[in-house]
Amino acid sequence: MNLLSELKKITMRLIEIVTILVIGLLFTINILKPTYEGFGIQFIGNVWINWFAVSYILFVIYTLILGLFIFKGSILFNFRLKSALFWLFFIVSNYVVFIPFIMGENPF
Repeated sequence: MNLLSELKKITMRLIEIVTILVIGLLFTINILKPTYEGFGIQFIGNVWINWFAVSYILFVIYTLILGLFIFKGSILFNFRLKSALFWLFFIVSNYVVFIPFIMGENPF
């Protein structure tokens, strides 16, 4: 019974990850790309870096909503929110998404 419970948790985490990556891809293609091009920034190069950064920003928003409002006592969400690496990746993701506006090009 315990193994089945663990498999269910793993399956739910995989579904969360895939869903966030798919939504991140849609945001990257339908929102970030036209925004960059509107500012005269070519959306070329290693675009997957931008996709991952957008997906991670969405993951942080998802974690904040669930961890602070819905599952307040969850060990998983509390661990994520207190993790320095979690916030460091968030800062790097914001850098990846917003630095092209400062540089005028996508450096990735």
